[in-house]
Amino acid sequence: MPLPPEEPQIHESAQGPRATPANSRTAPTPRPVPGPRPAAPSRPGRPGPPRPAPPTQRTSRDVAAAKPGSPAPAAPAAAAAASQIQLIPASAEGALDAAEEAVDLLLESGRAPEEVLVLTTGEPHPWATHELSFGEASYWAQHDARDDVFYADAALVSRAASRPVVVVAVNGGPDTVAATSLPLAHARAGTLLIVCGDPQQINSVLGAGV
Repeated sequence: MPLPPEEPQIHESAQGPRATPANSRTAPTPRPVPGPRPAAPSRPGRPGPPRPAPPTQRTSRDVAAAKPGSPAPAAPAAAAAASQIQLIPASAEGALDAAEEAVDLLLESGRAPEEVLVLTTGEPHPWATHELSFGEASYWAQHDARDDVFYADAALVSRAASRPVVVVAVNGGPDTVAATSLPLAHARAGTLLIVCGDPQQINSVLGAGV
């Protein structure tokens, strides 16, 4: 008679350890969750380099906005009002180098060379000096061909034709040259006027909003 109660107790103890391994199997399942996290840190690192691209897109939009107004070349005042002014602070000695860097950035951003006119208030650009050695006729013939960046003396800006971008290097010369040539250069710039020089001198000529 005492044997039957002992048998069910043995079966109940055998079922106990079977339930514990079932609980241990559920533990490794949440471990693969942190796997997709490394994809997030790669995103904030890449937006840094493309930041210089937006300014180039803005200039291209300005060109598109300037093209519909191009059929009215007889209104330089309206073109000057629509064009933007960008000031690059530089000394008289470094103004020409700053203008060269600005031209390089314009070409790298997609500007065509024939869209850029460079003016100097002091010493002429070496390219202009070299081309003028062959005579003014051939020099201005290249200006009329409009197939490359053209460099000219700021005092001769009235002879130069309008271009989408005009870069002025205030690299010395009489103050009267800058005072008279900067407003004319602004009128010649269809989309953008870039002035490299002393900010105080430039602001006094073109206005404090530059």
